[in-house]
Amino acid sequence: MNKLKLERFRKIIGIFLLVSLVFIGCFKPLRTFISSPKQLVVFEGQQSEIASLPVFKAASTDRHVFTVSSNEQKQGLMVNSHQNGEADMVFQLAGFPVKKVNVKVLKDFKVIPGGQSIGVKLNTKGVLVVGHHLIQTEKGKVSPGETAGVQIGDMITEINGKTIERMSDVAPFIHNSGETGEPLNLVLLRDGKHIRTKLTPQKDSGESSYRIGLYIRDSAAGIGTMTFVHPDSMKYGALGHVISDNDTKKPIQVEDGQIMRSTVTSIERGSHGNPGEKLARFSPDREVIGNITINSPFGIFGKLNTNMTNGVMDKAMPIALSHQVKEGPAKILTVIDQDKVEAFDIEVVSTVPQKFPATKGMVIKVTDKRLLAKTGGIVQGMSGSPIVQNGKVIGAVTHVFVNDPTSGYGVHIEWMLHEAGINIYDQERKAS
Repeated sequence: MNKLKLERFRKIIGIFLLVSLVFIGCFKPLRTFISSPKQLVVFEGQQSEIASLPVFKAASTDRHVFTVSSNEQKQGLMVNSHQNGEADMVFQLAGFPVKKVNVKVLKDFKVIPGGQSIGVKLNTKGVLVVGHHLIQTEKGKVSPGETAGVQIGDMITEINGKTIERMSDVAPFIHNSGETGEPLNLVLLRDGKHIRTKLTPQKDSGESSYRIGLYIRDSAAGIGTMTFVHPDSMKYGALGHVISDNDTKKPIQVEDGQIMRSTVTSIERGSHGNPGEKLARFSPDREVIGNITINSPFGIFGKLNTNMTNGVMDKAMPIALSHQVKEGPAKILTVIDQDKVEAFDIEVVSTVPQKFPATKGMVIKVTDKRLLAKTGGIVQGMSGSPIVQNGKVIGAVTHVFVNDPTSGYGVHIEWMLHEAGINIYDQERKAS
């Protein structure tokens, strides 16, 4: 008898659990509440939505940090942040706590959006090997560099114990080695590792001079778009992606660099399978307006030595963290004629609330008819154009889809600031 009762009890429990799972799966508000985050990060003075149900009551453990109010437009609650600090939001059902969300309120933080067209010049950390070439010697055609194991993409950082910074540093060593017959002791930077090798220059019978059989370069130049300036520190971010060498396709290891103003002269319109391009020239005075200290997957970064204005949104504005970005309308700031910054309509098609720094956090689509008519959508040189949504800087344009130039990727502003060395999470002092 006891066994029959136990078996019946098990069946009842099983049916109850099954019905509960089906109920949870079908009831979207409950699903949303259960899957809501355990931590919420907001800035001072901002509001943030969080999913809830009418049967739950919620309160802050520290009303000085934040308070909770009902969201009249949507089913849920609104977190109203007041001052820098950390507290919990406790959900209760019939007086019993059922869930706790940690709320971290960061100090108010603002940046000035960019949109200006900039010229970029990077100086490499050493000289970059961009190719091999054969030289005619008495024994036939050879490339001494290739024979010595020097690979395309290598950076020559030292020769015979001396630091190499420019291409002009290399020629005297080649000449002396050729005259004495002593091989060159090279230090190469390859994939973050230092490699040593010996290279013996050979005499070019056609020119009676010594050669190493390598094409080298010590700088690169291009154009892009300014993303943001942090007014307190004058640190800036631009491009939203790494600058790679045209020949080797590898990221350029930066020794230093400069940015200058540039003017858009014309635009090659993008089409299916053929991404367009902004054509621009450096400003005639080539005045250096800032340095470049970092070239990373999130863009280029450094400090400005002068103020820049865009004439559209010149005042500092808040930023949105990755989890605060919403699918829907937004704007980009960019230049399509001369040096005039303009705002154009786009749509944030999808966004990923990333917890760690990562590129390609958004998919965006150009919807502005005038921009589509002029450029076909996103074109090369538009990288770094700031994305603004609901009065906040949310990220930057980074890549165009080759098969659909109206669409592309964007990076969250949160990660560009992190890469620039601006600590927006610091609770003790303002980010700088």
